[in-house]
Amino acid sequence: MVATTKARPRALIIGGSLGGLFTATTLHAAGWDVDIFERSPSELDSRGGGIVLQGDVLSAFHFAGIQTGAALGVRSGDRIYLDRTDRVIQRSFMPQTQTSWNMLYGTMKAHLPAQVFHPGERFVRFEQDGDRITAYFASGRIETGDLLVGADGARSTVREQVSAGLAPTYAGYVAWRGLVPEAALPASAADVLKGTFAFQQGPGHLMLEYLVPGEDLSTQEGQRRWNWVWYRKVAHGDELSSLLTDRSGIRHSFSLPPGALKDEDLASLTQASKTLLAPTFQTLVEATHEPFVQAILDLQVKQMVYGRAILLGDAAFVPRPHTAGSTAKAAANALTLANALQSADADIDAALSRWQAEQLSQGIDMTEWGMNIGDRIMGIPRSHVVSTSA
Repeated sequence: MVATTKARPRALIIGGSLGGLFTATTLHAAGWDVDIFERSPSELDSRGGGIVLQGDVLSAFHFAGIQTGAALGVRSGDRIYLDRTDRVIQRSFMPQTQTSWNMLYGTMKAHLPAQVFHPGERFVRFEQDGDRITAYFASGRIETGDLLVGADGARSTVREQVSAGLAPTYAGYVAWRGLVPEAALPASAADVLKGTFAFQQGPGHLMLEYLVPGEDLSTQEGQRRWNWVWYRKVAHGDELSSLLTDRSGIRHSFSLPPGALKDEDLASLTQASKTLLAPTFQTLVEATHEPFVQAILDLQVKQMVYGRAILLGDAAFVPRPHTAGSTAKAAANALTLANALQSADADIDAALSRWQAEQLSQGIDMTEWGMNIGDRIMGIPRSHVVSTSA
């Protein structure tokens, strides 16, 4: 009798950002065929700058067999808090590593075969038939597999099909962000910030800074970038709508990329930094060539598994950035999924049920924790949240 080889199960991954790449690399290592379908026709670029490197990311890399060979980020030692005059009012030793979106994206993408990437494919809907699931794309493309993973972010099209009307809510404040080449920051500010994770807390706002890899992913001193985030309240309605309208008059849903801010909003940011920030942070803001802004959002789903379609990463839960957990959550979702499915004889449906039971509760816990932290920092009552579609 001739032995037959069982076909490898196939995952259709919707979304080619970090959540999709974590899923692809770990499932590929678990013995699955994977294909990534990304709506953008061009190479994705950094959307957010700095990321605190968490253990879940390293665990996912280890499972996937990703060998980095070089440092994944930049180490910091002390956490410091500055007052309005630049005086260090608190210092504690809390070592950690900061990386960047580009570093993680580039590392994972290089680990996968080029043929698994399908850019410019906008997912429209899926249909299920028993243990098979079929995805339909705007291009007319049709693909069938054993599992469809919605890793398509906060604006998930997959989530819209399985949970119509569920959308992120606006938390009442935004994150102004920027990246500054290490060598471009004046020495007076660099000397204060070097080797630290620095903060300044004020009434209704919070500024923070840390070093991340350079644009070319270098972690060498002098070639890195200063990453800063400034949380400030912005009222929902006309004020938020105006801020999220770019210099060409286009209203964006959640964020404006570098280079899109209107001149009057840039001027307002600079003036506010002079009024509210310590001189070191003010210098950092003024040294930023193209700051950008992101609305802070909340999202929780009540279900992650819908037959052979699942939601993962920000498509399921959007935690506040104070948790430093959005990327780690996507990595944990993907790693635990791969662990559950890696047996060649695994009952896929039973494995998905077990996976959901664990990851759903963890997602709820993380998002609730982030809401509590953020609202306390910003002085915002929990009853404030409103739909971004309002």
